[in-house]
Amino acid sequence: MTGVQNIAVTEDEAGMRIDRWFKAHFPNVTHGQLEKYLRKGEVRVAGGRVKSNRRLEAGENIRIPPLSERAPTKRTRPALEKESRAFLASITLYEDEDILALNKPFGLAVQGGEKTARHIDGMLAAMERDGVRPKLVHRLDKDTGGLLIVAKTRRAAQALAEAFKGRDVEKTYWALVVGAPRPRQGEIDMAVAKRMIRIGARGVERVVPAEGEGAKPAVSLYQIVEDIGRAAFIAMRPITGRTHQLRVHAAAIGHPIVGDYKYGGDASRIDGVAAKLHLFCRAMTFRHPKTGRAMTIEAPITGPMKETWAFFGFDDNAAVEWPEYET
Repeated sequence: MTGVQNIAVTEDEAGMRIDRWFKAHFPNVTHGQLEKYLRKGEVRVAGGRVKSNRRLEAGENIRIPPLSERAPTKRTRPALEKESRAFLASITLYEDEDILALNKPFGLAVQGGEKTARHIDGMLAAMERDGVRPKLVHRLDKDTGGLLIVAKTRRAAQALAEAFKGRDVEKTYWALVVGAPRPRQGEIDMAVAKRMIRIGARGVERVVPAEGEGAKPAVSLYQIVEDIGRAAFIAMRPITGRTHQLRVHAAAIGHPIVGDYKYGGDASRIDGVAAKLHLFCRAMTFRHPKTGRAMTIEAPITGPMKETWAFFGFDDNAAVEWPEYET
């Protein structure tokens, strides 16, 4: 691109941050380069200077400066889009006109950042049709695998976002934990908050069990599916949706998720098992955003968890039923 252009924000892009919008439209421009454009006022929104976290509104014009040295070429961008479409197709579990269900691999980020060039959100740009691109309605940690629901229309995005926010989606995660929780089935009701803690000589931000200012209620259900003594295959259902909730709760009751060195430290290690986070979003039950029909989608385990399940002889088709819970 050799000249200045103005691009209007579509309705489906409303609420998106300018840095994520830019990454979707111009993937070869790094976050650092964008920050430079923003500081100099070369990239503007609605005629004004903005910061990278500015959220867009439908109809606003975004000024794009010449990007001839950094923009994707006509030969590379189609190739990248073709590769993204092929990859998304390979992990698709279900698709219709309104939703897309993916089996996200372990280690793949859902959204981008300064050091994350490859992520699901960026790939979804390749599925844009008539100015509308699929939109994320919830998140999974980079190191967590499993079911990820994506909205393909603005209306579906609104309905699903409200369902997730209103706790109308029943989510089941599978995890391998150190030891076996007692009782075999229970509820963890433990508020959490982000706090600065000291690790070695430096301070880092972590989600921790907490009370008082900034603490948010967090509730998780769990049940043991198979118990082998030194470890247990458990199912977990987050009633609330706090950051790293299941990981924090598991560690707090003395049974950290295997491979979760961030919250479980060395206690999360089990000999003979891959040193990877063993947490997987197995299934979700929700109402279809258009038809209102109740539907359940399951994701088969993959990656290191599939290998661990085979190693211990766990049933990778185990059925889990949750008791009624008043939210």
